[in-house]
Amino acid sequence: MTTPLAESSIANLFTASKDYLSEYDSLPDAEKYPQVLKWMKTEPLPFFAQLRAERPILVTPDCTLVSHFTDVRDMLQMPKVFTVDLYKPKMGVTDTDPGYLMAHDDDALHYREKSLMQGMLNRNDLPAIRKLIAQTSADILKNADNNIEIVNQYCRMVPATLVQEYFGLDEVEKTDLIDWSFWNQFDVFHNQPFDLNSPEKSQHIIDKHSEVTVKLQSYMTKTMVRKLAMVKLDETKNLLLIGWRIIKGITNKLLGRKTPVAKDDIISRMLRSSFAEQVDFDLVRIGVNAGGLLIGAIETTSQAVSQVIEFILERPELLNKAKTLAAQEDTKAFDDLVWEALRFVPISPYMFRQMSQDYELAKGTPHATTIKKGTNVLALTQSAMFDTYAYDNPDAFSPGRNFYHNFTFGFASHDCLGKYVGMEMIPEMVRQVMLMPGISSDGSIDYKDGPFPEHYDLQWS
Repeated sequence: MTTPLAESSIANLFTASKDYLSEYDSLPDAEKYPQVLKWMKTEPLPFFAQLRAERPILVTPDCTLVSHFTDVRDMLQMPKVFTVDLYKPKMGVTDTDPGYLMAHDDDALHYREKSLMQGMLNRNDLPAIRKLIAQTSADILKNADNNIEIVNQYCRMVPATLVQEYFGLDEVEKTDLIDWSFWNQFDVFHNQPFDLNSPEKSQHIIDKHSEVTVKLQSYMTKTMVRKLAMVKLDETKNLLLIGWRIIKGITNKLLGRKTPVAKDDIISRMLRSSFAEQVDFDLVRIGVNAGGLLIGAIETTSQAVSQVIEFILERPELLNKAKTLAAQEDTKAFDDLVWEALRFVPISPYMFRQMSQDYELAKGTPHATTIKKGTNVLALTQSAMFDTYAYDNPDAFSPGRNFYHNFTFGFASHDCLGKYVGMEMIPEMVRQVMLMPGISSDGSIDYKDGPFPEHYDLQWS
């Protein structure tokens, strides 16, 4: 582990100027959770510190907050009790349609399809993915003429390229992919009852989600037909020319040359695979899972990268350290710096679940609390990552911490399907920015009225 940065700008993140719980208790019930939501958005670390110390499980009129590492870990590994039922109407689950695997808790579909997709996202691909991200990122920055609006022109464009080149959602504009990811993510993760959106705003998000879903489904249908035809054509060629291909392969091997292969991407990889009927992974399920790769890849990556870049640029000592590490051939130390930054500025301070039954959380402790069936629960994962149970001296910025205690990619059965892709993509995108000479920013990230960064100008000399 590297030496912690003794930096006042980081220490100031924990400076509590108020007694949050005293103020909370004095408010009328209707104002309690809105104030909690504001604190989570504007000053989460000192607020969470007081929760951990004085009220680890906070029961509000709108939802229940869980702040200790052990309690967060406990609830996230009990998906049948702390469920993702709130995902279901957002992810296409109906009486006749199972929707997407993320909306299922520890059942046959979730276990089967996540396992299959993890196999398709072969971790042996990671070096090639890192190379693709590095080259795409460097090209965008090189062509930016020393000035770029980083969120839309870079943070969203790079993962959109990965979606096209590696996942196989090609022959479509990157702006369409970005739009489809944005509204799906917005509706599922930031348009829940505890987000307190106005009825008008909530309906607008739902309408936009419905609109892009129609477009995505139409595109996926056409893409599946097109790619299936290409796969079948390639298979036919293989059968007709099998003898010639064997001879050519032997010849190339003797001459030390590589034998050309058809284009590989995740959709084509799924279509080339043979699944027994009993596996229940037909063309429809392949299409649903391919669409899920898109939705999960762009917006979360963009948010993580832009927030880490801003976090680093706001701290001169950290910027100097990042630039030094970015220039090293071995990227591990730089990657560790990025993961530590994301502990301070995660894409969300919590994950949400809904109770399927009454359950006593933290049983046997002074803060044991029975949470009733139907309650919405916020697992404060950012708070958990600053718990002394998880890390020594947690308030210090200290790269190289135990990643098993990090909730950046979730935890247990609902951890991120593409986390290993993200573990290459996110730090490499940040690294390429840090390689720019004289990098600086003009102002701070603009969130407008949404949950995701929308605008951030960068310059370099």
